[in-house]
Amino acid sequence: MPTSPSNRRRLGLGFKLALFILTSTTLIFAAAFAYNYQCSRALILKNVEDSARNLAHDSVQRMETVFAGVGRIPTFLAFTLDESFPDISELKDFLRDFLHAVPEVYGTTVAFEPYAFDRRTRFFAPYFFKDKDGLGFTMLGGDDYDYFLQDWYLIPRELNRPMWSEPYFDEGGGNVLMTTLSVPFHRGESKTFAGVVTADISLDWLKTLVAKISVYNSGYAFLVSKNGVFVAHPEKRYLMRESVFSLAESIESPELREIGKAMVRGKEGFARLPEAFTGKPAWVYYAPVPSTGWSMGIIVPEAELFADLHALSRDIVTIGIAGFAILFAVIAAISIRITRPLRALAQKTTEIAKGNLDVDLPALRGTDEVCELSQSFQDMRNALKDYIANLTETTKAKERMESELKIAKNIQMSFLPKRFPPFPDISHFDLHAALAPAREVGGDLYDFFLLDETHLFFSVGDVSGKGVPAALFMAVTKTLIKGNAESDTDPADILTKVNAELCVDNEQLLFVTMFCAILDFTTGELVFSNAGHNPPVLLRADGATEFLALPRGVFLGIMDEAVYRTGRITLAPGDALLVYTDGVTEAMNEAEQLYSSARLLDLLRTANRTDATGLTNTVMESVLAYEGDAPQADDITVLGLVYKG
Repeated sequence: MPTSPSNRRRLGLGFKLALFILTSTTLIFAAAFAYNYQCSRALILKNVEDSARNLAHDSVQRMETVFAGVGRIPTFLAFTLDESFPDISELKDFLRDFLHAVPEVYGTTVAFEPYAFDRRTRFFAPYFFKDKDGLGFTMLGGDDYDYFLQDWYLIPRELNRPMWSEPYFDEGGGNVLMTTLSVPFHRGESKTFAGVVTADISLDWLKTLVAKISVYNSGYAFLVSKNGVFVAHPEKRYLMRESVFSLAESIESPELREIGKAMVRGKEGFARLPEAFTGKPAWVYYAPVPSTGWSMGIIVPEAELFADLHALSRDIVTIGIAGFAILFAVIAAISIRITRPLRALAQKTTEIAKGNLDVDLPALRGTDEVCELSQSFQDMRNALKDYIANLTETTKAKERMESELKIAKNIQMSFLPKRFPPFPDISHFDLHAALAPAREVGGDLYDFFLLDETHLFFSVGDVSGKGVPAALFMAVTKTLIKGNAESDTDPADILTKVNAELCVDNEQLLFVTMFCAILDFTTGELVFSNAGHNPPVLLRADGATEFLALPRGVFLGIMDEAVYRTGRITLAPGDALLVYTDGVTEAMNEAEQLYSSARLLDLLRTANRTDATGLTNTVMESVLAYEGDAPQADDITVLGLVYKG
């Protein structure tokens, strides 16, 4: 659909200028904004990671301080029990003092192997614990509570080293959610396992410690055991019921599974949590608790983490949009001021393009490029008017010249024999000639005529140069040849006389190469002479093909004292002679390679020798096909003679 003028104005130079500047500015601003955003985001993440690390380390250190303090007394008691067993009252006093000394410890006991403390008693484990009334006491062991099968007793016994148990609800013991430090002790020189000293810590203390950790508005901390079970978490439904791995399976999150693996392996790191874990994007920093083998995680909500960055980005985008609006207004004003004279100039030049060279161009003041452009159009219009006037005169002169050249061509071609066969009543020979000029008029010539009832004269020549001068020189040469040949039967004498005439007043130093011959068609005798022309090709009836040996002779029109000589051969019936100009052998193809004399000989070895017309056409078609699309550089003339006897 054609574009309306309003659409063309909308897509004018001013619009393109504003669009280009604004687009470039937008891309630069967007690149800078994106780079700044990514750098700021990375910097915030690094700062938050450092803060979370410090907070996690501080919290872990506080736990480690408690766990280390709790472990010193059981370790000391286990060392003492390795030496000797105290009596029951002394053991109870020690355990009671331990509970008073360490407020974080909920309960403690010394659990002996069967019959180790008293040979009459299988279970012996005095247990003191804290309750609302102070200290409580009970003896652990019995059919309803076989402590030998409890993890806090069984695992240290098997591993034979102190360890913290997984969190558990100690039903029948302390009856609270707790974790237990168990330190094994031994007896005798063989160091036979004799029991464990325990210190129970209520998880309420740990949950309180972890609950006090907060990050931003909704960030929080959690604690998992060495098996990944949640020990402390704001969501109470997770406590002792869910693990990191069970949650990972429920939400089908391999990322959370990998984080859980790293935590239970005691590694430390900072990673992005899947949204399904917290319900929104968040990051977690996790660090191990070395004493227990547990791991603490601190959740940092991403929305709060980047809240300031997003607010700053919104402000920057708002300022950028306002700046673009102002920049667009400024660019539009400048573009209108610049393009207004250009539009006026475009309208005037449109009139000039339609041929109205008398239209007045807008007069602009100043020295800027628009003013220079207007002045250039003014000069162009004046020059164009002069050029059109000159072109009109030149065209008229060229048309007259072309008309004259056509007339000259017709006159030139009228000089050449065009009727074939030329002598239908004579059966002794067959003759045909063809000429293809390189321009409207050329300098090649050929001629043939009967001198008497038994002699045929024929000649082929090539005038130096092209165009009208060569054509005129060709016409003069042809006239002189015919005039002298009618009164003389020696080709050498004919060339000598013609040369003398052409040398007179030859100020342009034009010259002619020529081969002329007289054939006695009753005997086959051929008398010939040469003036610097290409040697004809002699085609014998027996198949031999060779160049005719010519006597030496210089070009016609150069030296008035030049001497020419006569050669003689006898043609046998079936022999043929091909005379040509250098337009044949020097024809060039598109690769500027010459047709060459060797190619001509190869062509004629297989050519039809009995038909002069077929012979000349074969050569002419071969040369033109060889040239292809290359321009014809010279006139091409071919004359074929077949002697029949």
